[in-house]
Amino acid sequence: MELGAGAWHAWTVTELEHLVPAWLNLPDVAAALDLPITRVHSLISDKSLVSVRVGERNIRSVPADFLVEGAVLDSLRGTVVVLADSGYGDEDIIRWLYTEDESLPGRPIDALREGRKTEIRRRAQAAAW
Repeated sequence: MELGAGAWHAWTVTELEHLVPAWLNLPDVAAALDLPITRVHSLISDKSLVSVRVGERNIRSVPADFLVEGAVLDSLRGTVVVLADSGYGDEDIIRWLYTEDESLPGRPIDALREGRKTEIRRRAQAAAW
């Protein structure tokens, strides 16, 4: 997990698809959040959400874990911004969030969902160096 930005490009999108257990395409995200699709695009643009193209049809999708009870996981944006500002691309950010870290233990996305955002942001800042 101590890899710097861009260090994981050897992974393929297919491997990333399998790393994330459930994906939502953008219309499904809009429905889950009860928002117009244009607002979902804005959430992606402002780094509140991260999307990649997955599946046979190469459809822009978001990991389902990024949504909680009809809202975007509130601790996600800050972590995404830290990683993006350090040069991580969207695929790299998702990979970092879903890769097991023995020192947590578990995955950063699980820790964020458990409310441990300070610890994960500190790790994201360290991973950026």
